Amino acid sequence: MNAPGHDPAIEGNRLLSALVAEDRERLLGVGEIVLLTQKQTIYEPNAPQTHVYFPGECVISLITMFNDGGAVEVGTIGCEGMAGLPLFLDATSAPVLVMVQLPGNALRVEAAEFTALVQHSPRARATMGRYAQAFLSQVLQTAACNGHHQIVPRCARWLLMTHDRVGAQQFALTHELLAYMLGVRRAGVTEAAGELQQAGYIRYGRGRVEIVDRAGLESAACECYGTVRKVYEELVGTSNEKSSVR
Repeated sequence: MNAPGHDPAIEGNRLLSALVAEDRERLLGVGEIVLLTQKQTIYEPNAPQTHVYFPGECVISLITMFNDGGAVEVGTIGCEGMAGLPLFLDATSAPVLVMVQLPGNALRVEAAEFTALVQHSPRARATMGRYAQAFLSQVLQTAACNGHHQIVPRCARWLLMTHDRVGAQQFALTHELLAYMLGVRRAGVTEAAGELQQAGYIRYGRGRVEIVDRAGLESAACECYGTVRKVYEELVGTSNEKSSVR
């Protein structure tokens, strides 16, 4: 379903909220609200990016694909940001697969409209630049995390990041998807989720996960979660009101 105009979930996008009213209204006016489905491809690797997306309820993943068929998530985008940063950086593509991790709506804006805004509005350009820096910090921290930390704290970090973006205690999540996002075998995901569930931090089954003890889950996560969150809040804005984090 595509529809122009305003939507409370879209207007809750923190990056849009960080723009001055004039710039935000321009994007809302030229964009369209689209419903994105789970596992929908937004951009193919190295393919031209013709639109940018500001998620409202959906969560989008950047995934590096390997020649042997393996894959791992290197970045997560939700209501705190946007997909399509190469367009801001004067590029047209990136060597990653960009796909929908969790379904929901997003504001889609044509590349030409977006680039015109950032070229003519110094304030929008500065805001997008700070977001680009925050997102780069997430990607770098994720790379370090994947190579250094064990599966349980990484799984806890991923669940916390997703919880921040969906703003709900429960969300759809299969072993297959979580294994894909973390770049590990399903057996490893089963063991990690089981450990977090046994500790009482989550309930996990039938393709859904429920965050039961947010503070406990934070205690199980590696330092990378807090590091990335702190950088984002310093550069772009305060904590997401949709999240249960205080």
